[in-house]
Amino acid sequence: MSDPFAEPVADYVLTGHALFEMNRRGLTEELVRRVLHVPEQRIDVRPGRIVLQSRVQMGEPAKAYLIRVFLDVDRKPAHVVTVYRTGQISKYWRGQP
Repeated sequence: MSDPFAEPVADYVLTGHALFEMNRRGLTEELVRRVLHVPEQRIDVRPGRIVLQSRVQMGEPAKAYLIRVFLDVDRKPAHVVTVYRTGQISKYWRGQP
């Protein structure tokens, strides 16, 4: 089930830190774009910063992960601050999994 407040973010830039972390963690720009364009959930961290997150299947054999994209939305375009994946979906998922 999608979060009705998780609106897509199309206008963004990837910060140097986000690019570094994506590379280090083996996460592609396409994967980040997919989470930003079709997020399952939005979490407000503090004024001006949100997390958009979606569940994905990755690896061989496929395993469920949660991709979390942290954005500063108090600027135009929004800045992707960092990105990571976690297997601990229930720790971060809001509501029914």
